[in-house]
Parts: sequence; C-alpha cells; structure tokens
Amino acid sequence: MKMNNSKLINYIKHIPNAYEASSSAFWDDSHISKYMLKAHLDPEFEGASRKISTIQNSVKWITEYCGNHTNKELLDLGCGPGIYAELLTDQGFTVTGIDYSKRSVNYTKKHAEETNRSIQYHYKNYLNIDYEDQFDIITLIYCDFGVLSPQNRTLLLKKAWEALKKQGILILDVFTAKHLENFKENQTIEYQPTGFWSAEPHIVIQRNILYPDTSNTLEQYLIVKEEDCACYNMWNQIYTSDLLTAELKTAPPLPKTIHSPIILSFAPKPYLIPI
Repeated sequence: MKMNNSKLINYIKHIPNAYEASSSAFWDDSHISKYMLKAHLDPEFEGASRKISTIQNSVKWITEYCGNHTNKELLDLGCGPGIYAELLTDQGFTVTGIDYSKRSVNYTKKHAEETNRSIQYHYKNYLNIDYEDQFDIITLIYCDFGVLSPQNRTLLLKKAWEALKKQGILILDVFTAKHLENFKENQTIEYQPTGFWSAEPHIVIQRNILYPDTSNTLEQYLIVKEEDCACYNMWNQIYTSDLLTAELKTAPPLPKTIHSPIILSFAPKPYLIPI
C-alpha cells in the first residue's frame, strides 16, 4: 500500500499552534526508545541527558542545598535510565523514579539490582502521579517543565504540591533566552536507510519554528515512510525569572509552605526563586 500524500501535505502546509500534540507516541515507541536509551547513557552527548560532568555538578548542588539528606525521600520525575537517581541514592537520599519509557524503566531496575542500589522505579506518566505528603524533594531535570503545555504545567505543579511534605523542595530547570543562541529557524530534509526514527528507510523533514509572542520554540520532525508518515512536535518554553516566578505563584493554590529552587539552564550557577 502506498502512502496517501495528502497527509504529508497537510503536515507541511500547517504551522502548528503552540503545544499542538504529535501524531504518534515518542517516549514509549519501541524503536525510538532504543536510540533514546543509548543517547541517555552516552556521557559526552547532551541530546537526551546532560554530560556526566554537568550531572555530577547538579547532584552536588542538590545535595548541598538540601542539607542533611539521610532518610530524605526524593522523587525524580522523568528519571530516564536513572543516572541522577543513582548518584542521589549514593548521597543518602531515598529515591523513587518515574518515567514514561518502559525500556528505560526496565534498564533502571536491572541496573539498580546489579549495583546493589535500593531505588523504586515506576513506569508511569508523571502527570498521573497520586502521592500525598510523601516526599521531601521532587526533581524535574533537563527542562522537562517547559516541554509541557501550560495546562499540563499547572497539573504537574498541583501534583507536586500534593506529593511534597510541608517545607518540601521542588527543583526544576528551564531554558532561558540563552537557548535561542543555538536555535535557528530553518527546514532540512534527509534520507535515512535506517536510524533514530525508524528501522525502515525513511525521509526526515525537520522544521524549527520560533513563536516570539509566547516565547516558545518548536522542533518538528516529519517522518515519511513508504506507507505512512508521522509528525513529532518537540516544544520548549523560554523563561525569564519573572515569567517563571509568576507561573509558579499563580498556577495552583499552595496548600503548604514550599521552597522552590529553580536551576536556570545555561546560567553560570543555579539561583533560587522563592514562592
């Protein structure tokens, strides 16, 4: 069966609205997840996780900021293959990891057992967590917050406030305008016999689009195979400290006193935004 070209034409002629969804699953795709796990575990590649030296510095900062961490419960949202979770466990935190890639969670469970680390990992969409007053610290690392739509960010914050104990700490990072220095609006097309997006021969049409009115960026990938095509929309929100502070203060009601240190990506050092 040959592909109906009208589907591809509609993707190409359409400029998505901010946070318009992809047409297909990404994180839990059986093929893509193999390449994502490999990228996560490459210590010098920053496409999926940060470089290991940056991760180690982040863990050091979290450890120092959180003070006495013996018996402190930490929830790592979007834990991937558990790189942060393992290092934080080594520092004395009791860690629970949540991720929506079944392949990554299977890897983390096996690796934790092999390295004799006691970490609870769960395969789950972190927007569906249902904890109450359980964690001292929650982390959401590598700018996942800005990947979410405004509605889902509000939902995530509500879930986080519910999951944190009184005086709990939420740690997340976001992209700032520095991110735009390496973001160029363009369109490219490339043929791949096999690769990240598919085991089959395919064409990758990538479009980078800037949304100045809402401070969003889109990296869109149109994957064209012989019999079908798919659209993957990768969104990011560009933040200033004022924008982030306002969003944290106004999104959900605050049921208890929360400290929210915000690690701004590409900043010379982390700094805190009280809410």
